[in-house]
Amino acid sequence: MKKKKVLASVKVPLLAILVSLIVGGIIIALTGSNPFKAYYSLLQGCGLAPKKSYAGYKNILTDFLSYVNYFTPMIFAALAVAVALRAGLFNIGISGQMLVAGFTATVIVGYSSLNSVLAKPLVIVIGIITGGLAGAVIGFLKYRFNINEVVSSIMFNYIFQYVISFFINTYFVDPVSRQSREVSSAARLTLMDTPVGNLKMDLPLGILIALICVYAVWFLLERTRTGYEMKAVGYSRSAAKYAGIKVGRSMILAMTISGMLSGLAGVTYYLGYVGSIQPKVLISTGFDAIAVSLLGNNHPVGIVFSTMLITMIGKGSTYMKSVANVDAEIASVITGTILLFSACNVYLKWKLEHSKREKEDK
Repeated sequence: MKKKKVLASVKVPLLAILVSLIVGGIIIALTGSNPFKAYYSLLQGCGLAPKKSYAGYKNILTDFLSYVNYFTPMIFAALAVAVALRAGLFNIGISGQMLVAGFTATVIVGYSSLNSVLAKPLVIVIGIITGGLAGAVIGFLKYRFNINEVVSSIMFNYIFQYVISFFINTYFVDPVSRQSREVSSAARLTLMDTPVGNLKMDLPLGILIALICVYAVWFLLERTRTGYEMKAVGYSRSAAKYAGIKVGRSMILAMTISGMLSGLAGVTYYLGYVGSIQPKVLISTGFDAIAVSLLGNNHPVGIVFSTMLITMIGKGSTYMKSVANVDAEIASVITGTILLFSACNVYLKWKLEHSKREKEDK
């Protein structure tokens, strides 16, 4: 029974991916390029397949580690979406929570003279606390004043974006790059250009924390009373209240945990993958994470695989353009088609089940 349930849960995402790849392949073929070569170049661009040649100090392993560094923040962001959705909440403010966590950690630790033994753990702690507080405020506003969390989180996105941009441009701007000054290597969560043999690798420390969080979120949602209460609140708040569950506590807790995961996404992005902050720019990771979570059926393990797929298409698109002569925008079309189908998974599940019943009736 459990095996059938697992197969049913992955059937729709796999169907969405297959149809999207076929649609993308047709579009690529219509442009006069080879779709098989284009898709293989996506793998090459992410270090999942070997290239014909490499620059100095690089090989397939360095490409793969760069890809891991690229998708690590997305895992945290998609987990943040999943936790909020479990309680029936929609956290669309993940990008803003990432920004405020990244900026706070940058100012307090990134520009300090602390050594790496102190700086790196402190960056993580600050990210968790700052993101958690930002999420908790949204949860409290929803519970206490019934302010829709979508509206409040969008407003906070704008507040964080422009307030932080003011401080960066006023106090922390790099006059050359016009971004915030780069954080110290001691505070950075990615060990950049680390010599390993005759190679120079980007070693993302955040991926270890991400995998721990995947297990922790799964355990929380599936094996604890707190997770069950969140699920009950997500299904029906009135029924949960009748059953004696503290609805307000569950809602605030869900948004707090979601914010904490968003904070981790922020520090692994701004103090890991990038190393600085671009003023007046709210990155798309927090918004893309909603679709990534849906593609992974809001399950922590499914989120890992959906994250790898979606970021592979984005990361490999540049190499696809140079090798297969396919515009990078085609990758966005493929990604959009996948996400469109995954967003319709409820209908597709119903359709499959309805077709199955019809066959059984015959």
